[in-house]
Amino acid sequence: MAQIIQKNSISVEQNWQKELASGFTDPFSLLKYLNLDPSDFGTHAEARRLFPMRVPRHFASLMEKGNWQDPLLLQVLPSNQEFLTAPGYSADPLEEHDTANPGLLHKYQSRVLLIVKGGCAVNCRYCFRRHFPYAENSLSQQQLEANIAYIAEHPEINEVILSGGDPLMARDDKLAALAEKLAALPHIKRLRIHTRLPVVMPERLDNAFYQWLINLPLQKVLVLHINHAKEVSPQLIDRLAPLRQAGVTLLNQAVLLKGVNASAETQAELNEAVFDAGIMPYYLHLLDKVQGAAHFDIDMAQARAIMAEVIKRLPGFMVPKLVTEIGGQPGKTPIDLRLHPQD
Repeated sequence: MAQIIQKNSISVEQNWQKELASGFTDPFSLLKYLNLDPSDFGTHAEARRLFPMRVPRHFASLMEKGNWQDPLLLQVLPSNQEFLTAPGYSADPLEEHDTANPGLLHKYQSRVLLIVKGGCAVNCRYCFRRHFPYAENSLSQQQLEANIAYIAEHPEINEVILSGGDPLMARDDKLAALAEKLAALPHIKRLRIHTRLPVVMPERLDNAFYQWLINLPLQKVLVLHINHAKEVSPQLIDRLAPLRQAGVTLLNQAVLLKGVNASAETQAELNEAVFDAGIMPYYLHLLDKVQGAAHFDIDMAQARAIMAEVIKRLPGFMVPKLVTEIGGQPGKTPIDLRLHPQD
């Protein structure tokens, strides 16, 4: 079994719920912390009405003070550009309104996605589920049992993906109980967890989390969401160590974002940092066309050119697959990197 965090290797265990509660929810407080003049912020704060702001203090500590263009800050700071209505963008770009049950998406033949928690530790302004009706898809115990019964009745399902929001917003006793019920189904081979929480708040990976996940008798995959090399903090690397030692597969998926990571140099640095941390680059997503996030988008030709250059700079095993999601399609759509004149 992996070496669990000891108090002499990392300072006394912090209560991650307390850390969560201490985060920034007001842009002016965050700007003051970063030594940025709030008077320059103007009307941007009004975008909180569209999508609340939430930024853990650890994530804020990774931002460069005095820099309005810090790539981590740009991901979380409200902008009045979110009020613009862009053609081709929608509230449900992946067409996830049609769920098998409340909180259960079965758009892939062999996999289902369970929405465990609607909340996140950080609200990224480009989030494709920023308009998702979480209140209609929250899991009561009765609904949870119905979803487990659905999975039990479909032997073609061999993998369950825990998603949200962020599934690690749930308490570990709840996650452990859910995972045990899934592991008891003979056709389930893998549990996959998609989360950004350890990146923005590494304290979430504590002993309680390690105990239930490491001991779970399933193949285990943890998919992190890291967009920039600055997000790979020493604290995150330390907290991932027990999972790496236990054989948990660690993957990363990122989103290609204008002003944040839309260059070959930034992408190369990101994937070098991710691989150095023991995480395999997995997917690089084109922006899902969610209403309110068009200012983060780049065109297809630029995306192709960036990745064509990344391939020159990195070995193949460190190059994520460039993909897009098309609403209603049963999987990711790979992007052909050959340049096309029409782009």
